[in-house]
Amino acid sequence: MKALKTTFFAGALALMAVSCGAPQKQQTPDPMDQLVNKYAKVELTSDISHLSDNEKQMLVLLFEAAKIMDDIFWTQNIGPKEEFLSTITDPRLRLFAEINYGPWDQLDNQKPFIEGYGPKPAGAQFYPTDMTKEEFEAFNDPNKTSLYTLIRRDENGALKAVWYHEAYAEPIEKAASLLEQAAGLAADEGFANYLRLRAKALRTDDYLESDMAWMDMRNNNVDMVIGPIENYLDGLFGYKAAHEAFILIKDHKWSDRLSRYAQFLPELQKQLPVDEVYKQEVPGSDADLNAYDAVFYAGDCNMASKTIAINLPNDERVHLSKGTRKLQLKNTMKAKFDKILVPIAEELIAPEQREHIAFDAFFSNVMFHEVAHGMGIKNTINGQGTVRKALKEMYSPLEEAKADILGLYLVTKLHEMGEYTDTEIMDNYVTFMAGIFRSVRFGAASAHGKANMMTFSFFLSEGAFTRKDDGTYAINLDKMMEASKKLTGMILKAQGDGDYEMVKNWVTTDGVIKDQLKADLGRITAKGIPVDIYFEMGPHMLGLK
Repeated sequence: MKALKTTFFAGALALMAVSCGAPQKQQTPDPMDQLVNKYAKVELTSDISHLSDNEKQMLVLLFEAAKIMDDIFWTQNIGPKEEFLSTITDPRLRLFAEINYGPWDQLDNQKPFIEGYGPKPAGAQFYPTDMTKEEFEAFNDPNKTSLYTLIRRDENGALKAVWYHEAYAEPIEKAASLLEQAAGLAADEGFANYLRLRAKALRTDDYLESDMAWMDMRNNNVDMVIGPIENYLDGLFGYKAAHEAFILIKDHKWSDRLSRYAQFLPELQKQLPVDEVYKQEVPGSDADLNAYDAVFYAGDCNMASKTIAINLPNDERVHLSKGTRKLQLKNTMKAKFDKILVPIAEELIAPEQREHIAFDAFFSNVMFHEVAHGMGIKNTINGQGTVRKALKEMYSPLEEAKADILGLYLVTKLHEMGEYTDTEIMDNYVTFMAGIFRSVRFGAASAHGKANMMTFSFFLSEGAFTRKDDGTYAINLDKMMEASKKLTGMILKAQGDGDYEMVKNWVTTDGVIKDQLKADLGRITAKGIPVDIYFEMGPHMLGLK
């Protein structure tokens, strides 16, 4: 009734304007405003009053090192940052380009939004843009598939592999030196050791020793992730890691709540809903779960949609030896929950189930998503090497789908065991459904977007939810629980088999947004609900110079 009255009132005003001879003006949305408004601004800060003066000085150095990773990432995505940005005069367009690290809208299937730019190269700037897949496959160099090499052409036009520490020698040396200086100010010796080893790794592109050292840290107030980490940017093969950095302040209170779950991981691995051959690997039990405030994002993790949790290292050798660390970025997570997930739920979740949208459920779903990354299977069962290598560019969307659905399965199992009691299980499932609507808006070009659509499509086929006449969605808890278990097994088997063609067909068939859902997501956009967030961040946000 309210909408009807508003429409009538607006119509009456329009008639009055015509009768009085007033000129009629139609307000058309500014396309640039629409683009920028896809992101909500968030101030990234944390209480650092408990840090020592040395730790505060250390933070300043870490910010400088992180900024260098940001600059390197620019070159990997588009080219030198200032060279690109200096051509943009409109401040809104420049802001949107900074959010996207280039001229392609990452949340709209990488569509170019600046005139003169065509489609984004699938391999970003990691490979020559004129290189074919066939040429790469014929290139005989064992370093060509390394996470840490660029593929370039020599003076004769032939392909060659160039190590990152050689290609980015000057900025890498500066970043490494900053880490070593920061190590001298660190209060925690474990963190100081990690910073020194990470400096060494940046100079050599051998990250195993520093990854192992990072796994051993437990008591440091400040944490940092830095270097070439994830391979989402490489859409050609999924081989190349992009540079990034996080600076984090530990939330000791929330971390204490989470730490107890690590002990259950080996037993949960044994209970995975798949044949024994796919779960024979034993994840390291030395993993820890902690909560942090993020105070800086740089490079890959800062492009467009923002990371809200971390599961690292990615090295399968570390997984099998020690497990992984799962870092929950609580302040970023809360910002997305308040500004995005809750408004989406009010539009798309059935009214009678909205009471089950809860931050604690969102937090635990995300946390166990990260736990799930460290579980399952890392090496194919038929001698094709690692799952990552066997599935190439299809690895990331399938791995994200695994983490989503296996994470929900883990929450369920722990709840059944009486070990997880922070939420009602219905809260987790309804909040998970709302989370699909949030994440699928990242676009079909993103690994997370594809993953969420694969889950949505499977839930739809299994009757796990119903779309009601009013356009809202209601879950069937029993069917969704069964579908989650079934999908978990299917994904783990697909990873272990390493069948690239099968997985490619699955992702390309189900990892797309169908028309009905597209229309429903359009309702969210029409209400002005942002797709993601961007940050005001830096030393000044913490009162540091």
